[in-house]
Amino acid sequence: MAEEKKKSKGGAVGKAEAKVGKAGGNVAFDVVGERPKSLTGRARLAVHYEDKVRPALMQKFGYSSVMQAPRFVKIVVNMGVGDATVDVKNVDAAVNELAQITGQRPSVRKAKKAISNFKLRAGLPIGCMVTLRGARMYEFYDRLINVAVPRIRDFRGLSPRSFDGRGNYSVGLTEQIIFPEINIEKIGKVRGMDVTIVTTARTDEEGRELLRLMNMPFRQR
Repeated sequence: MAEEKKKSKGGAVGKAEAKVGKAGGNVAFDVVGERPKSLTGRARLAVHYEDKVRPALMQKFGYSSVMQAPRFVKIVVNMGVGDATVDVKNVDAAVNELAQITGQRPSVRKAKKAISNFKLRAGLPIGCMVTLRGARMYEFYDRLINVAVPRIRDFRGLSPRSFDGRGNYSVGLTEQIIFPEINIEKIGKVRGMDVTIVTTARTDEEGRELLRLMNMPFRQR
């Protein structure tokens, strides 16, 4: 009986050590139940930027350092939910749809003050937003320009003038169903969203050239 208890105790310890993984000793254990990892590998457009876009920008604007070349900082996707004043559950639907589109959990935005004409109370959820950086940013931008935007009805290109004077570009999308991740049969309402691409460009000309080299489908004048 004592030997059986000792064996069972040793088996329990072995399982616990296996869950812990490598403890720094000479004996290596298999890791059980690893944490989910983020996107692995380099994004396709990130490689395209370093190999082709950045050298072209340095040649055109005469930069002396690679750090002067404009680059993407983040992409902010904002979805307003105006009908949340009628039913707060509409915010949950918008959050789920935006999570499917971006691959990241959105944050819910609440009203800062009450507006009686719109039946809006302070603290009421009225939208959601996502800030993408790194590999997720490049992956979303890739899907945006190559898959989603060309599916817009009667699409003839995006406006090349939607800059804010500091090299940041914003575009409004009227339908979330242009993204293939959204099942049109399961949505309750067609919603629009705003996509803002934040760059390190100092002027609109630099930002426009950056996006053009990054294959942004601008409208031809």
